[in-house]
Amino acid sequence: MAANARMTNLARKLRLNQTDAEKKLWWCLRELRSQQIKFKRQVPISPYIVDFCNEHKKLIVEIDGSQHQQSIAYDRRRTEFLELRGYRVVRFNNLEVLTNVEGVIQLILAELDGG
Repeated sequence: MAANARMTNLARKLRLNQTDAEKKLWWCLRELRSQQIKFKRQVPISPYIVDFCNEHKKLIVEIDGSQHQQSIAYDRRRTEFLELRGYRVVRFNNLEVLTNVEGVIQLILAELDGG
């Protein structure tokens, strides 16, 4: 199986197994479509799969669980890779999304407006 096909299959599996925080944010991001703001979820940007991506504004939104505390160096390399391809990456932790999704959406909208 080609690398692109493997990435696509993995992204599909991730969409089926979202965390509670990812599910909650996804439903809110979908509501932005009425404002002509479109996000995709579990987007392959080889060799990575990002949680959410607005391709028009090149904005990536990542939701970090507790396991990300052990992978700070990996996350930094990943962010640098994505930024070199013209993306901006914003990160939120699960707790932020679960307890303040409205605030998270406001921060995402601010990023879409240029930061």
